[in-house]
Amino acid sequence: MDARPLRLGVAGANPERGWFRDAHFPALQTLPGLAVYAVSARTLEIADAAAAAFGAARAYDDSLAMARDPDVDIVVVTVKVPEHRAIVLAALAAGKHVYCEWPLGRDLAEAEEMAATARAAGVHAVTGLQGANAPAVRHAAALVREGVIGRPLNLRVVSSTAGWGTTAPPHYAYLQDKRNGATLATIAGGHTLAMVEAVAGAITEVSARCSILQDSVTLAGSDESVARTCADHMLIVAKHESGCVSSVEILGGANIPLRFELRGTEGSLEINGHHPGGYQCSALTVSTTPAQTVPLGTDQSGLSGNPVNVALLYARLEQDIRSGSRTAPDFDRAVALTHLLDAIDASSDEGKTIKVRR
Repeated sequence: MDARPLRLGVAGANPERGWFRDAHFPALQTLPGLAVYAVSARTLEIADAAAAAFGAARAYDDSLAMARDPDVDIVVVTVKVPEHRAIVLAALAAGKHVYCEWPLGRDLAEAEEMAATARAAGVHAVTGLQGANAPAVRHAAALVREGVIGRPLNLRVVSSTAGWGTTAPPHYAYLQDKRNGATLATIAGGHTLAMVEAVAGAITEVSARCSILQDSVTLAGSDESVARTCADHMLIVAKHESGCVSSVEILGGANIPLRFELRGTEGSLEINGHHPGGYQCSALTVSTTPAQTVPLGTDQSGLSGNPVNVALLYARLEQDIRSGSRTAPDFDRAVALTHLLDAIDASSDEGKTIKVRR
């Protein structure tokens, strides 16, 4: 087995701000088997600064050219969602493995195109659903599969994020426009629903109300405001293939602890965590009633906040590439989750229960 570090080419590296700087880079510093080799940004000046900050050997002002660099093993896509498709397709055409942030595409058509291309390429293509990959979530799912709480009956979830409140930084103005595909529903909602399905099983039908409670957003540091065309609050009632029923509330502009309570015929289970950016950014814990003593694998890196679950997802991707296994959430998982989000939208728009396409 080739023991050299796998070389990453990062689209969207910025040394001053962004998800790569805040989450990916600290995570990668704990993983000796992965190395930042190339970076790309909107300008060569930013790319050069990113290369210096992140220790990259090469800097590009063209993400497509970086994706084709023959010395890059994995292309990491952390740019805005409308830019995902072009970079991902270029990377797949060049035979690269891909780590693309969630949501995968602006809509179902883009997600399906990328997933089909990844399958044909035969590479490892994962999407950044790090919350559902967290040890506590995987542990909870295992407990349910093993029948520790009996047959799941009902699940109650309240999941919040400080985003989609009354103000936003100017560089997050695009998150208010539903057409861009990066919304409360796709980001906070997608991450939360990925956890719900990981533990309670696939959702088969939904009844939902998605609301815009604040229809304009003030851009921080200015008097300028932008219209909000995406929901900032979601209420979902779901039925799972197991027969379990769920109520899920997604709140924008809020900063409250995660509430995840699953009741079964022989006990109950809770997942707890708290981070203003959403549950997926926090270290999580799981507990059961009656109490179980099954050990929970924990992160030993010393990380906290944004990087903690990202590091665990990178570790799974590296293991998959080196061993040939496929354990990390792939593009097909992203497509299935997008189908669910589309069903929720349709239910809210049409005022009726919608079956989820699988």
